[in-house]
Amino acid sequence: MKAKLCYALVLGALLPLVSQGAGAQTAFTLSGTCEKLVVAGRDVTAQCGDKLNNAVSRNRTAFDFATKDGQIVSFSGNGAQQEATEETDPLQPINVVSESKSGSEVGAPVLAIGACRFSTPEPGRTSIACEAKTADGRVYAGTFVTAAKAAPGAPAR
Repeated sequence: MKAKLCYALVLGALLPLVSQGAGAQTAFTLSGTCEKLVVAGRDVTAQCGDKLNNAVSRNRTAFDFATKDGQIVSFSGNGAQQEATEETDPLQPINVVSESKSGSEVGAPVLAIGACRFSTPEPGRTSIACEAKTADGRVYAGTFVTAAKAAPGAPAR
């Protein structure tokens, strides 16, 4: 009984933190190619859209992969725990995954363990790859590639 109550309290605390774009302090939409999308073990790459949203709200960071029919899979983690695997490759630990059936209906957050890896945006190919697994063994994964371009007027490297 104590475990169920603790789990309910954790989910209740996380629910407002993973809502799609609600109160986001910073949000970006990237255009590119979705190379992989796995939802609860189902490969739905063929339905993956050409946009990826990245939102930061309070201390949480979310990467939202969307399908062509408007479903969203969100990978979320505490941004303060971000690490660097190498000098140029940040790693964002993930502890929550959520699904939505439409762009406005957010599914219940599910506790998961995983990470999103991404390269520092520079001109050329930039990739965001997320993978997480729930306690009951469901796998969620997404890989998105965008062609990063230098900002107009930026100095050449």
